[in-house]
Parts: sequence; C-alpha cells; structure tokens
Amino acid sequence: MAGYRKLGRRADHRDGMLRNQVQSLFEEGRIQTTVTRAKETRKVAEKMITLGKRGDLHARRQASAYIYKDATVHKLFEEIAPQYSERNGGYTRILKLGPRQGDGAEMCILELVD
Repeated sequence: MAGYRKLGRRADHRDGMLRNQVQSLFEEGRIQTTVTRAKETRKVAEKMITLGKRGDLHARRQASAYIYKDATVHKLFEEIAPQYSERNGGYTRILKLGPRQGDGAEMCILELVD
C-alpha cells in the first residue's frame, strides 16, 4: 500500500496541484477543497512550516524548490513560521462542510491554526 493518495491524477499533475494548494494556503490562510486533497495538502504544508521554523539557508532553499513564488517563501519564513515557534506540529485544521452540489464530493476548509 502506498504512503500517499493518488487523487486520480498523473504524478506530475498531482505534484503541481499540491504545490499550488500549499502556495494558496500560505498566501490566503485558508482554502476550500475536497477532504482527500486537504489531507494530502496538509502533509506537505506542515513539512514546509517545519522548514520555516528551522530558518536556515538550506531550509529556505528546500522550500523555494517546492513553492513557486519567492514572495510566498518569504512570507512563510518571516510571518507564518514564527507564529508556530512554540508549537510541535498541528499547524493546520480541516473543517468539513458537507457534500459538493455537483458530484457529492465531501468538501472542507483547510486553514492555518491561529
């Protein structure tokens, strides 16, 4: 059994989608998506915040290799990560909304914990 969900996408498409969702989460603070996508996005986002908490040059370069925009990486290291300096994980929360109108997919809000 794989350690991740395939989400019905090719590997490159899935990777790009997760990168975009993580970037949007850091820019907006919350995103609305399906529960399975949120669970996969949460894994990556929490790893990025942990890199931000480390704060060294190598961690910044690792984050830059994953997140598309340099401004988002800067926001991660200067604003988001310092908020969680005393917290050991659990930087995000998933709030379930119910089924989507069109196809009945379970929807949720993925947001950063204040």
